[in-house]
Amino acid sequence: MALAGCTGALSTLDPAGPAAAAIAELWWVMLGGAVLIFALVMVLLAGAFRQRPPPEADEARLLRVWVGGLGLAFTLTVLLALFAYGLWVGAQLKPAASAQVVQVQAEARRWSWRFRYADRPGYSSENLLHIPAGRPVDVAIRSADVVHSFWVPRLAGKLDATPGHVKVLRIEAAQPGRYAGQSAEFSGPGYLDHRFTVLAHDAAGWQAFLAGEGP
Repeated sequence: MALAGCTGALSTLDPAGPAAAAIAELWWVMLGGAVLIFALVMVLLAGAFRQRPPPEADEARLLRVWVGGLGLAFTLTVLLALFAYGLWVGAQLKPAASAQVVQVQAEARRWSWRFRYADRPGYSSENLLHIPAGRPVDVAIRSADVVHSFWVPRLAGKLDATPGHVKVLRIEAAQPGRYAGQSAEFSGPGYLDHRFTVLAHDAAGWQAFLAGEGP
């Protein structure tokens, strides 16, 4: 049962793109650090329930080693390492300039998503986002009413759609296919159906879409 959430259309642990893979790796690294700290705490706790206390001199030495050296130094080292790694991953997720980037606009409203494409002017799609597989896509996210949240778990992290602001999220699908997305922000009755699909085309399919041959 614990492993059932590791796969599926909305699983963050089943990445299908570089950004989602970096987020999943960060999750596993943080889980590993938490397990190390938890194991140390359990060892210290077990030691506290020993039946016979050690001599006073040995007790002072053990306190310095276990509480000072391991309980504090080890824990702080692990936490600082996780913090530094998290900052590094966050910096890697920032959109970087590239000639291969596809530009898309996403507008959220109760209860749908409207997508427009810089490479196909005048065309828009509702609740279906078309992207090319293997290329980065910058999604300019905005809201027409209240706060929503753009989230495609297998492709990238989530980003809120805030009225009056435009925020850019970079997504990328490694392989052609369909990827589930939804709003991850409670915005009133009906938000559970505020979902959309990302359709990643292969090279031929993307050119056909741009030529107006697709939906």
